[in-house]
Parts: sequence; structure tokens; C-alpha cells
Amino acid sequence: MTDSPLAALARAAEAAYIFTLPLMEVASARTAVFAGGAPRNTFAHGRDLVDHTMRAITTPNNDTLYSSAHVELSKGPVTLTVPPSGARYVSLALMDAYTNNFCILGTRTTGPDGGRYTLVGPREAAEGPNVIRAPTNRVWALARILVDGPHDLEAARAVQAGFLMQGPAPDPEGPYANRDAPWAEYFASAAQLLARNPPPIADTAMLAAMAPLGLEAFDPTRFSPEEAEAIAAGVERGRTAGRRSGLRRPTFVQGWTYPYARLGDFGQEYDYRAAVAINGLAALPPEEAMYMRAQGDLPRALCDGAANWRLRFPADRLLPVNSFWSLTLYEATDDGQFFFADNEIGRYAIGDRTPGLTYDPDGSLDIWIGHDRPDDARFGNWLPAPRGPFALFLRAYLPKPELLHGAYLLPPLERLEN
Repeated sequence: MTDSPLAALARAAEAAYIFTLPLMEVASARTAVFAGGAPRNTFAHGRDLVDHTMRAITTPNNDTLYSSAHVELSKGPVTLTVPPSGARYVSLALMDAYTNNFCILGTRTTGPDGGRYTLVGPREAAEGPNVIRAPTNRVWALARILVDGPHDLEAARAVQAGFLMQGPAPDPEGPYANRDAPWAEYFASAAQLLARNPPPIADTAMLAAMAPLGLEAFDPTRFSPEEAEAIAAGVERGRTAGRRSGLRRPTFVQGWTYPYARLGDFGQEYDYRAAVAINGLAALPPEEAMYMRAQGDLPRALCDGAANWRLRFPADRLLPVNSFWSLTLYEATDDGQFFFADNEIGRYAIGDRTPGLTYDPDGSLDIWIGHDRPDDARFGNWLPAPRGPFALFLRAYLPKPELLHGAYLLPPLERLEN
């Protein structure tokens, strides 16, 4: 049975919203950065660890310093310098305009000695060593530099200062509509971004599904009131879908979700890509970092802040990583985003580098999660929680094969009797 013209238009609007949502989220982040005075085609260095006051990007980490640059390659190549890092974990993720990580430089891939690289656009001629071709002219370069506790901050900043970028300054652009804008404003911005960042050939079928909207020369005035209503309905379905985790219920295995193999390099997984743009923008692929979420006892798998919780790693089941791991606690917003929760000791995450972390005599490790400050014996292993609902995410950087491929499973989170 063939869709009616109005139904087909609604389906096209839903598909187009989901397809373009990552474009729009990155553009919004870029607009906010430039509005704050950050230069173009240059790294902006976050010189402090993120805390509960940062609400710009969902699910931030409290383990690394960030250095970020929104790159424009239409004026010519950009030169990237990655500093020597020694034993310190660093990564420089290069994401195209659709949030795919097309190249990661740093500890795992290029080693500890740093290097100099030339980043070129999709149609740019390039010669010489260390050339990286970007799929789109818009690139988001996001560096993470491990901080091994407060005592290590200055040394980490010294490494961070070595992340450099040189290239021609692009023309100003934007601002663009945000994801909650009325459909005409949203698609007007999306059409501009699509023109600036043509999708790959592998997206041809999806572009055909979006064709009834005419985004290649978008004119919202050509639609009748009935057609406009159908488009609005399709966009609303897309918004509802984008708030879910990959358009599917999260699958918990012994109380934890595990990252999908396409995380961070999505291919044609458009629904999943859109959901990650809202719930975990700029996520790394699993081989670089694995993100696992604990299953709570409240709706949306959140944990009850009125209870106390324990995560216990037996001595023979400690987390297998080649770099580091951390357990992070977040407050949840109504639209599915996560941010640090304020607490009395300013501890937003706990992990294998946390000062004062203690192991049991048999080598096992207990982490205590709750609102009330525990006794001294447990304090070093305490992750403070709000009274209200919260979420727990565990990050494992450079996971070993047994974790990456599923032979190792995390122990379940335990709710304790108060």
C-alpha cells in the first residue's frame, strides 16, 4: 500500500530531522563557541577540569582536559600539531560534520611521540607525509588530555599547550536554528549545512527519502497548510525518536549497557547517530573508550538517590584496560541529557586514579555510592549522589580485548538496604 502524499511528506520530514540532527547539534556547539569569542581554526583550551556548572555538552568527563577547535577547510589545509605525551593518555578525535570520528591521533594510534599533520578537505589536492583527508569541510577537532589528579594539573596543561593548529581563517557563518526550532527555521538551517557538507554517496538512499522536502533549494512557503501540518507532525516524531537511545530500549547485560559497535563512526545508522548527538555528543569509538551505563531501579533506568549503592569488583575481575577507567555520576534532564551533580566534596567521578582509593585485603574493590557521607573507612571510595534520580556511567579508556569483545562483563550495581 502506497503512502498518501501527506503521509509521505511526514515520513520525509521525520527522516530529514533524524538525518540532519547531528549536523545541527555540532553547528549549535560551534555557534556557541564562536559567540563566546573563540577564534576560528584555532584550538580553544579548557584549562580546568569540567565541573557541575558546565552545561554545554552532555555527559562530560572529569578525567581529562579538553581542547576543541571547529575547523573550516574550504579556504585551504590546516596543520595540526600533537605534542609528545610520554605515558600520559592523549587523543585528538577528528569528527566530520555528521559526528563520525574519521581519524583519531594520540596514544593508541600514533604513539607517545606526537607529530605534525596536514588536514585537508574532501576535494583538496595534497602531497607530503601525514596528510589526513576529511570527509567534509567542517571538522570538529576534540583533544582529551588525561589529568592524574589535582597534583598533575599543571603538567597536563603543559602537554595541552602543545596542541596547535594553523590555517587560513574562514568566513563567519550562522547562526543556525537549534533542534527545537519550528520546522521551517530548522530545515532552512539544515539545508544550508547540507549544502556546505555534502553527504557521502552511501547516503543516497536516505537523501531520496528526504527529497519531498526539497532541501537542496528549501522554500517553506511552497507548502500548503495541510502539507505544513504533515511536516510538523513528522518533525515531532523525529524529535521523539531522537530523545530515545538509538530508537530502541537499552539492552542491559547483567545490569549494564555496552556500546554499540558503530558508536562514534555511524555509517548508515542514522537513528543511532541522532540519539548519540543528543545523549553523548562527540563520543569516541569503542576501541578508544568504552562507555557503559548502569541499570537503576527508576524509570529511564535511573538510580534512586534516596538509596545507597555499591559496585564491587572481585580481585580476579578488575576492569581490564590499557589506560584508565572512571565511574561518573550525572543528574538527568527531562530531554535525556546528563550533567554533573553538585556535591560537598566536588567529586563527580571515581576511578583507578582517585587519591585515597583503597582495595580490600583480598584485592577486591568496593565503590560506595550515596548521598550521605560514609565513615572514614569508606570515604576514599565514596561517589556522592544527589537525593534525586541519577545515572552512572563507566568509562574504560583503551579497553583490553576481553572487555572490547564481550568476554569480560562488569559486575552488577547493588542497591543496599539503608
